[in-house]
Amino acid sequence: MTFITIISLAFITFTTRYLFLEGRLPLRLGLNVKQILSFSAPAVLTAIFVPILLIQKQELNIGYTNQYLWGGITAICAAYKTQSVYWTISIGTAVFIIGSALF
Repeated sequence: MTFITIISLAFITFTTRYLFLEGRLPLRLGLNVKQILSFSAPAVLTAIFVPILLIQKQELNIGYTNQYLWGGITAICAAYKTQSVYWTISIGTAVFIIGSALF
């Protein structure tokens, strides 16, 4: 049963990606669908990083000792200011490491 499930999910994944990535197929998305899909990446990223930043040991932690939160806030500010992925990662990671050493 597990093998059939894995094969079925692989088929579904391949089919949906093939339909959108194959340029010779006459499938085109409308403007409304494109606009709706433009929000999917930020929504997924937010759903991933908010629990990492705010929840520690199964509890909400928004205190000053939360090094994840400090690193995340710093990374957001660095991304806004520098517009560079490398600087954002470097600055956010540095603040996280310093916060880990202090707290």
